[in-house]
This record gives sequence, structure tokens and C-alpha cells, in this order.
Amino acid sequence: MRKILSIALCSVLLMSGCAPNFQKQEEVVQDQKKSDEKAIIPKYNISDDYYRTILPFKPSEARGLVVNNLNSRYDLNEFEMGLMRVAQNTFDADQYLFQEGQYLKAKTVKSWLNRKFTPEQLEARDMKESENLGLNPLDDEKGTIEERNEKSPIYLAHILEHNYLVKGDNGKVSLGGVVIGLAMNSIHYYQKEEYGATFETKIPPETIEKEGKAMAEEIVKRLRNIDGLKDIPITIALFHQESRTSVVPGSFFTYTNIGKGSSQLGDWKTIDEKYVLFPSGEATEKHRDDATSFSNFKQDVEKYFPNFNGVVGRAFYAGGHLQDLNIDIPIQFYGKTEGIGFTQFVTGKVMEHFPNYISVQVNISSVNGPEALIVKEVDQKEPFVHIYH
Repeated sequence: MRKILSIALCSVLLMSGCAPNFQKQEEVVQDQKKSDEKAIIPKYNISDDYYRTILPFKPSEARGLVVNNLNSRYDLNEFEMGLMRVAQNTFDADQYLFQEGQYLKAKTVKSWLNRKFTPEQLEARDMKESENLGLNPLDDEKGTIEERNEKSPIYLAHILEHNYLVKGDNGKVSLGGVVIGLAMNSIHYYQKEEYGATFETKIPPETIEKEGKAMAEEIVKRLRNIDGLKDIPITIALFHQESRTSVVPGSFFTYTNIGKGSSQLGDWKTIDEKYVLFPSGEATEKHRDDATSFSNFKQDVEKYFPNFNGVVGRAFYAGGHLQDLNIDIPIQFYGKTEGIGFTQFVTGKVMEHFPNYISVQVNISSVNGPEALIVKEVDQKEPFVHIYH
């Protein structure tokens, strides 16, 4: 079960005055390519769902690219956090430490995200054949723009690397595993002319899976040629990216493990995770009981403000079962006391309508920003409530 978002955790710590004691930390030596370097392992972890991050924090050289390559902030957050959940299937959070990817450079990621080029296209771009590393399909420039984009859409949107470190008996921390996420497009966007209208080509799920698996085979071969990754266990996971207009994120749908020193992909394992928008036809059709609970909650909120109709929920399902429900309520208040009263009312309705076995988070906001946060954890009798000042 995933825990509440970091903002809630920060609020809890501030309210209670019981911040983790990060002075109690362990100093270790991290193996580097050229030399050993002292590093620190935090003593405490804020949640069993997160890895401890080795300090000092080392950003990936490819950081920032993900913001430009994914369609929405929902996909952005889930791509990163979902990849960490995938990693836990292979690399135990109690034994491994997290570090942003240190091996795939920004230039490398960009070159891999390119299309394949013909010799003529390489010459026009002043590129060498050794730089022809694009994993996306060739555009032979034959036919209309619509035909070309239908035939050869951009499948791969982004590549994300996570490193997982393990502490040895000698007090040294070294790389124990690499996890690679491939964000696959469900819709290919293109323009017929610069600054012109944007058109789209839908990509079937079976095509996304086929192309993603083929790319994974090539990526493993390339990773094995990178200094430091020849003998490291690798996991590759495929992420289904939603459209630009979606208010729910995409999700990982399959992953494979590659053993130490091998370039042979293991069996692909299905990941049964999905986000569902409430209210929606999909929610009513596939998750009727949950949709009914949300509808009753929404109706009660709308009774409090008769002219209001803006309650939206994003439900996270794993294995077909509802795990988390994140609800947004944007509303206009005319005073702080009115906001407090409304928050108290909503808190009661959260406890009334939603079962104990799911985690619920409600974000109440106005044009001035966040107003209140309500968090009910699994089997929690008293929810956490924070009023922003």
C-alpha cells in the first residue's frame, strides 16, 4: 500500500514536532568509476514504500528531460514513482538504497529517443552512422504527412534510469541493480507545419507492447556495453502514457528481469495497475460499488454548496482492487472560518462513505491555493486534517 504524499508527511512532522533524527546516520564508502567517495546512509526511512536515498544526492545527468517528454504532470509523477514500485519486486527496499541514474547521459537518452535515419537523412543532419542510435521508427518521407505519421508514429517518449545500491560487508556501497523505465506513447502527436494545428494518431495497446519489448532487447545490449553495467542485474519496465488531456496518469503494465552478466531478457511479467477517473463511465462500468461510494460522497458535498459541481477523484487499482483514492475539491471560500467548517464537514463524509481498507486523500483548494488536506489511511479511525494558513 502506498502511503500519503510527501506534503502530508511533511505536515505531520511539522505538526507533531517529531522529525526523524537524521543525525543518526551511517557513513560508508561508495565505489566510483575512478575513485572511492564517502557517502551517508540516512538512519530513518519515512515509509516502507520508499527507498532510502544515499547522500549527498547526485542528480542524474539526464534529469529534466522527463518533464519535456511526458504529456502531463500526472504521467510525470507516476512514471517516476511507479518505476520505484516495479523495482521493489526485485530489489528489496530494506537492503537496497536509491540513487538517480548515473550511467545514461542526457546526450545518450536524446539520441536513443530519435528516429532511425537513412544515409541521406544523416548527411542532411551532419551526423555519422555511429550516431544513428534512434529507437523510434524510420520516417522514409514517402506519402502525405498523415500517411507517414500513421505508418511510423513515435512509440518511445522517454527513458528513465534508476540505480539501486547495496552495502557490502567491507563497508562499501556499490551498484546492485539498474531499473529502466520506457514511457510508451498511446497517442502520437504531430503537426503538418511549424506552429500549425496538432493532429494525433492513436497507437493500439498491442502495438505499444510489441514495440516496447523489441526496444528493450536492443537497450539491454547497449547497456552491457557501458562501463560499469556489464555484470549488473537489470530490470526493464514498460509504461503506458496517457493523452495530453487526461486527468489521470498512465501506468506500468509489464516488466522483465535480466540476470547478472546476461543480455537475455527473462519472461515478461504483467503489472496489474491502473488509474481510474471518478466520476466516469469506466468507473461505473468496471467498479460499480466504488463508483457508488464516490457518487454518494460527491452528492453530499454538493448539498453543502448547492451550486458546486467540481469533485473529481483519481483512484489507483492494483490487482483489480482499489488501493488509494485522491480527491480534489476546488471551491471558492469567503472566509477562513467557512473553509474550516467545510473541511470538518468533508472529513465526516470521508469517514462515512469510504471503506477502511483504502487510503483516501482529499485536497481542498481555492483560487488562493491549497486550503486544507484530509488524509485517511487504511484502518485509521481518526483521519489527519491540516488547515493551511
